[in-house]
Amino acid sequence: MKILIFGINYYPELTGIGKYTGEMGAWLAAQGHEVAVVTAPPYYPEWDIHPDYKGKRWFKEIIDGVTVYRVPLYVPKEVTSKKRILHEFSFLGAVLPKWFGLLLKKKYDVVININPPFHLGFFALLYAKIKKARLLTHIQDLQIDAAKDLGMIRNKRLLNWMFKSERYLLNNSHAISSISLGMQRKILAKGVPKEKFILFPNWVDETAIKPLSLQESLREEWAIPMEDKVVLYSGNLGEKQGLEIIIDTAEAFKQNRFVRFLIVGSGGNKENLQRAATERGLNNVFFYPLQPYEKLSALLATADIHLVLQKKSAADLVMPSKLTGIFSAGGCALVTAMPNTSLYDVVQEDNLGVLVEPESTQALVDGLNRMLNEDLTIYRKAARDYATQHLSKERIMRSFEDNLLGMIGVKERTKKWHYA
Repeated sequence: MKILIFGINYYPELTGIGKYTGEMGAWLAAQGHEVAVVTAPPYYPEWDIHPDYKGKRWFKEIIDGVTVYRVPLYVPKEVTSKKRILHEFSFLGAVLPKWFGLLLKKKYDVVININPPFHLGFFALLYAKIKKARLLTHIQDLQIDAAKDLGMIRNKRLLNWMFKSERYLLNNSHAISSISLGMQRKILAKGVPKEKFILFPNWVDETAIKPLSLQESLREEWAIPMEDKVVLYSGNLGEKQGLEIIIDTAEAFKQNRFVRFLIVGSGGNKENLQRAATERGLNNVFFYPLQPYEKLSALLATADIHLVLQKKSAADLVMPSKLTGIFSAGGCALVTAMPNTSLYDVVQEDNLGVLVEPESTQALVDGLNRMLNEDLTIYRKAARDYATQHLSKERIMRSFEDNLLGMIGVKERTKKWHYA
């Protein structure tokens, strides 16, 4: 197959959508497929273009056998709703000349549009229509629903136009995929026929991310006593997670010198969190930068308890990608989730962690107190078993490849695609 991917985020971003799109592109290329990507320079979650890419405009590079076309974009230092809109539209404007250039080249069989941003799909759709290619829209976050429910966009006319545009893109896609059953329910409720939907969950390389002992963790490097209890939040430090609750919770434990909170990552809300911790005089909250992928198992092994936080209004609009790594590392998660959401159901049904009410400091404090005083082995074993059985990268990507082949009318793989 010849596969063209449109997406604003890509490798070498370490977290979020860019991580998964990068791994998807590399895996497909390793099977012998011809893969090209139109994307931005890496900037997430730091919201700062990586040093090696600063000053570059439109250029091409080859990464893991994938042809990567980079286009410039505006990256705000302070992320607000208005600046984020400008950020996304600057990317769309920069994509335009590359899109015209691709029309003059050979045809791709399948076009994959990674959403968000949802409006990037118009480039993918137009290319697919003109070149008579098959279009798959992959939804990592329901961006418009989240913007509405989180109050990031309040203009009703704008929201109505965005939802109408989204419906047009979904109706004109040959297939739509997403990452959870909850998101599947919401997408089907938009009028998408069930036969067009492909479940394509985020995965983990369970051979790379695995359980390690405390001695193999980052505790020695970070001078954390082995007997301390560590509560870890790692990932994007953005607004939709409601991370201020970590500071509130840490304040409830400030008299317990054996409990420390680690906040590892980057994002638009990091400075606010640091400021809040300083103003409250909390000496049990520690901030660290994102760790490279090769240290991820060691980072996850550092924690006794992993925080997975969501706001009530974000239920089933986004799915925390950090969960795959936590489960694969045999971590024990304290999860804020509402009943009857995908996140709640998965954790409860397979006993993968402890569930508490979202946006409640007292519920989080009570959950931590419970976990700090019980044996968490059963959760850790269940998490690792779940990762190996349900989140295996190889298994998920093989199934996705089958769906792509089916879209172009190929029923069976060939050895060339497997081993080229």
